[in-house]
Amino acid sequence: MTDFQHIACPHCNAVNRVPVSKLKKHPACGKCKQPMFTAHPVTLDSGNFNQHITRNDIPVLVDFWAPWCGPCRMMAPAFEQAAGRLEPEMRLAKLNTEEAQELAARHNIRSIPTLALFKGGREIARQAGAMDASGIVQWARANS
Repeated sequence: MTDFQHIACPHCNAVNRVPVSKLKKHPACGKCKQPMFTAHPVTLDSGNFNQHITRNDIPVLVDFWAPWCGPCRMMAPAFEQAAGRLEPEMRLAKLNTEEAQELAARHNIRSIPTLALFKGGREIARQAGAMDASGIVQWARANS
């Protein structure tokens, strides 16, 4: 394990080199000075998706969802709670498949909600269907 982790800022998308010893001490972005971890999922879109998936050294758990999806809306508070429990060991993010249809197609999203776990720029696990916060945390930890 290295002494530093590269972490993409949830606010300005700048990649920061954060000492591992400081990950749990509320590090701030060197560029925008905002907190690197907010206990809230990061909103991804076609402009910042690759930056967060490929440049974060920590795993990134993406919720592929759509605003018209009832189970997606039901799972949203649970995903929010899971972000507070999984950071800073993992980044949680949401991608609206209606606004980023090309990304949903590229990642072969067939049903929503779908959780996909990425590490080192590659998808390492996937789970379709709504889950509660404990289920999300347990699944994410078991698959990272």
